[in-house]
Amino acid sequence: MKVLLIDDHALFREGLGGLLKRRGVEVSACSSATQGIDRASQIQPDVVIIDLRMPGIDGVQALQAIKQQNSEMPVLILTTSDDARDLKDCLQHEASGYLLKDMDPDDFVKALNKVVNGELVVAPELASTLASIIQNRDKEGDEEEKSIFSCLSPREYEILGHLTEGQSNKVIARHLGIADGTVKLHVKAILKKLGLHSRVEAAVLAANEGIFKDER
Repeated sequence: MKVLLIDDHALFREGLGGLLKRRGVEVSACSSATQGIDRASQIQPDVVIIDLRMPGIDGVQALQAIKQQNSEMPVLILTTSDDARDLKDCLQHEASGYLLKDMDPDDFVKALNKVVNGELVVAPELASTLASIIQNRDKEGDEEEKSIFSCLSPREYEILGHLTEGQSNKVIARHLGIADGTVKLHVKAILKKLGLHSRVEAAVLAANEGIFKDER
């Protein structure tokens, strides 16, 4: 696994970098978002780990820039912030995960592997915050929330089910025997119809409604 770590704190870079290297992970590290954005383009890591609070270009801006270069590159936010606004911003810009820096090292490595394998991860402590973000988006009442999925085509509904399981476009394409680009178009259509900004929001909304509970 090849990881790019972007964090302005030298001690944290050294500590996390050493932890990952001891587990056989190839680590490149940058002290600023500007350097990290360029390095991501050069080395094409399996995952980018970004701190949220950095001078100059912050973590969200770095996330946007990296996604513009390569929309399929997994980007994991690793931060001390448990603020709902930060979580919402990162998920809206297609972060593959949002974890807190005080988590257990072994749990972090497990979460990192999940991200590399195409899954979406959010710190367990933020589960209720994430649910609240999704619930507050729709103020039309429970009945409308449940009926909103009726606007999806059968294929879109099927892909939404895979999104709920945290699968990436590549994994979904492999399951369904279709092209990655086709999956990407369907995901865009799903988000537009549901009035959402990211695949994470769509997955959480569907999971909260339990629409696939009896099917999977």
